[in-house]
Amino acid sequence: MRVAIYPGTFDPFHNGHLDIAIRAARLFDLLIVAVYEHPEKNALFTAEERWRLARDAINPASNIEVELFSGLTVEYAESRGACAIVRGLRAISDFEFELEIAHMNRRMSEKVEATFLMTTAEYAFLRASIVKEIAKLNGPLSDLVPEHVAIALRAKFDARAKAGGLPTSSLVP
Repeated sequence: MRVAIYPGTFDPFHNGHLDIAIRAARLFDLLIVAVYEHPEKNALFTAEERWRLARDAINPASNIEVELFSGLTVEYAESRGACAIVRGLRAISDFEFELEIAHMNRRMSEKVEATFLMTTAEYAFLRASIVKEIAKLNGPLSDLVPEHVAIALRAKFDARAKAGGLPTSSLVP
């Protein structure tokens, strides 16, 4: 059985992530979307919330699982019997970063290959930080994230706005 992991912070899980997951699942018997529990950056959503948002986005896919993980990605991949780590590439700058990580992972384990999928052109601009900024400023989210993620983003920013006296969102996801 060919197992791959698709690791990330997924804060939040957006349509670009979903696209990579669905396409990667066609290449492997099992794809594990691995939500990193302890990102260096401050996450908007908790690890459990990010896990739930990702799980609910890919619920219909039969060969995709969503799990939380911590520690080194390559060690997690080995512990799950994965033969590959899947990463999405949007631009050359992504490639440079991912190449460094792939080489380091290769030094730690020759059992796990790096697999890169080019982002679909429709999502080439999409990154979680942009999605959060649009949500924070009450912009349209319908083409960027699954509906349940848009609802969660609106709720999160509305709660923050109420706590800080900022205006709440007026747009429906």
